[in-house]
Amino acid sequence: MADSTVGEIVDFFEQCYPPELAESWDAVGLACGDRTAPVGRVLFALDPTDAIVDEAIEYGADLIVTHHPLMLRGVHAVAADTPKGRIVHRLIKADCALFSAHTNADRAREGVNDALAGALGLRDTRPLVPAEGARLEKLVTFVPRAVADSVIDALASAGAGALGDYSRCAFISTGVGTFLPGAQAHPAIGERGRVETVDETRVEMVYRSGIRADVVAALRTAHPYEEPAFDLLAMVPLPDDRGLGRVGALDQPMTLAEFARRVAGALPRSKAGIRTAGDLNTTIRTVAVLGGAGDSHLDDARRAGADVFVTADLRHHVVSEHLAAGGPALIDGGHWSTEWPWLPVAERLLAQVFPQLATQVSTLCTDPWAACD
Repeated sequence: MADSTVGEIVDFFEQCYPPELAESWDAVGLACGDRTAPVGRVLFALDPTDAIVDEAIEYGADLIVTHHPLMLRGVHAVAADTPKGRIVHRLIKADCALFSAHTNADRAREGVNDALAGALGLRDTRPLVPAEGARLEKLVTFVPRAVADSVIDALASAGAGALGDYSRCAFISTGVGTFLPGAQAHPAIGERGRVETVDETRVEMVYRSGIRADVVAALRTAHPYEEPAFDLLAMVPLPDDRGLGRVGALDQPMTLAEFARRVAGALPRSKAGIRTAGDLNTTIRTVAVLGGAGDSHLDDARRAGADVFVTADLRHHVVSEHLAAGGPALIDGGHWSTEWPWLPVAERLLAQVFPQLATQVSTLCTDPWAACD
């Protein structure tokens, strides 16, 4: 009997790869499945294709964890005679859930880009494009001193006051509030038409912007006043150690030709292979990597002082202009190949917390490109 549920595993991965790190256009999270359903077997794969569903069914998987979402583009129907709809229907019939961590896993630590940097032997890595820290807001409210603790508890239950491993974090100060209830008011303290003064506590708590509605609802429910006074303040986010891509150093310098052979040997082989652009005799010391499509970050690799940028989906004219402008050498390792190394990392993280689960990493190459003989 499975000891874990779909919801527990989804919650775990969303702690590892917070959804708020994802791009606004992305579609991460649970795409198909019942959060209460039991899980005994998990399959990890890069793409949610028919071939991967075949593998999951044969393996008896209760959950597929992928990097690429199934419904990334706008989907208005899941009829079984459409490609995406067919996969949804097959998953439902097999009682198999589908979860994806995409650009959130690109930015997070122990995600796609840390896995790629690790596979290539880079050390002292840092983000190529640092992410902003989780966007926080601050709630400031004023409550009678006698009920301050109960209001803080209610706000904390809604998610406010969470800082790292600490919860129910609040700053409180004391003062005096004054108000005049109108003719139609129903004051919890005081009388209509009479100025009232109350010993009050000022409460300040931060929260993630995505839970603002829940926090305000909790405040209105817990606050004794008919019209609670409160401020919502946006806070400036700071860069942290997460972000797109990674930049790191090699233990020993080598030529571009030697490093290209390292890349070819370290990454899973796709039919299309890898491509190299630049002087093969160039000395490589500093390497920038970005799993998947990365030609929009060529300037970031140059600014980072990289000698070579390993990524995928590079375009002809963009590469030509980049090299002509003196940019670093380039290695296109293929979209599937540069992102696949994350799958064993995600499997390891899951096994550390849910050791009772059976897991399998798909080695099926879902890269649509093929080499011609």
